[in-house]
Amino acid sequence: MKRIAIAAGWIIALAAPAATQAQQVGDLVRFIACPVYRDTDSGRKSGCWLADDRESGIRYDVSQSPYKPDWNREVLVEGRVSADPPTPCGATVLDPVRTSRLDTPCPRHMLPAEGYAGRRYKLPRRNIDPLSVPRKVPPGPYAERTFPVYFEFGNDFLVYQYDDWLIDNAVTWIRAAHPRKLVVTGFAATDPTSVSGRTIAEPAGLAAARAASIAETLRRLLPGMIVETRAQTGAHPTDEPEADGLPGQSQRRAEIRVLF
Repeated sequence: MKRIAIAAGWIIALAAPAATQAQQVGDLVRFIACPVYRDTDSGRKSGCWLADDRESGIRYDVSQSPYKPDWNREVLVEGRVSADPPTPCGATVLDPVRTSRLDTPCPRHMLPAEGYAGRRYKLPRRNIDPLSVPRKVPPGPYAERTFPVYFEFGNDFLVYQYDDWLIDNAVTWIRAAHPRKLVVTGFAATDPTSVSGRTIAEPAGLAAARAASIAETLRRLLPGMIVETRAQTGAHPTDEPEADGLPGQSQRRAEIRVLF
């Protein structure tokens, strides 16, 4: 079975279109593709995730996404061209990057290492300490503020590590500030946009689902706290730093508003 997968991967590699346009560092790219896994081995979690933009003919390394592809399903790729060299995985690096899993199925394809080493795994910057580790008390004075939390396209699941870290920071601050209540507003990117010749949009009900997901998390972590929920469709991009300068990511969010 592995031989079949590798052979199919070679076919995909040969069929991949040649690059037809240059990309500059910092350029924003957004496309839909079936992800391909490159079987490198620099230790655990060192394999590469690649995706081909059929319109530009460029193959991208999307391994740095906080939510990983599933090779059974298409992904919506959103990222910026990095100055990093393509040497780890053999493709133009996107960083920051997001890879939202879509419902449309894909054939599984795996490429051999072909001399590429991949990257040695290291903990991401957004990685929370174990709950047994005491948190530093954030300095006051405390006043009304908002904490954003982000999601994959079309999903209301909390993102492993990424959302864990954002929520842990928010809860640590809220515990120190002793606010009167929290208002969680869920947002959804419901305005249709064209990506790779396809029109995509999030369902309106996702805004409320995201708010409910975050509100339930806060009620469990902050027993007794008043938590209200709201929903807003047609979300616009924000410039919050933890969205990493990716407009699409910033639209798919929930905001925890802290009121005194």
